[in-house]
Amino acid sequence: MTQFPGTQLLPLAEPVPQGSIHLLKMSAGTTIPVHIHSCDEYVYILAGVLETGGTTSSAKTFWFTPANTRQGPHKAITDVELLTIRLGAMGTFEDSGL
Repeated sequence: MTQFPGTQLLPLAEPVPQGSIHLLKMSAGTTIPVHIHSCDEYVYILAGVLETGGTTSSAKTFWFTPANTRQGPHKAITDVELLTIRLGAMGTFEDSGL
């Protein structure tokens, strides 16, 4: 996700075409803007504190976002590591001003 400075994406597997299981690292203060994936997505916070859509969550938090659901922004309050499973294409991001 080179369009978002402060992020590192480590692909682990492709469970379905265009899908991914990946580790996402976000440096404290990094924000991923509001976006929509055209597929279901599962996220587990491995480490750190993340604010997403106005809710603050920490390590050991899991959530599911159904396909075509607006989500975010995701803001790293501390350094964060997320394990994400996305069952299809990445989707679209709103203009982040970057």
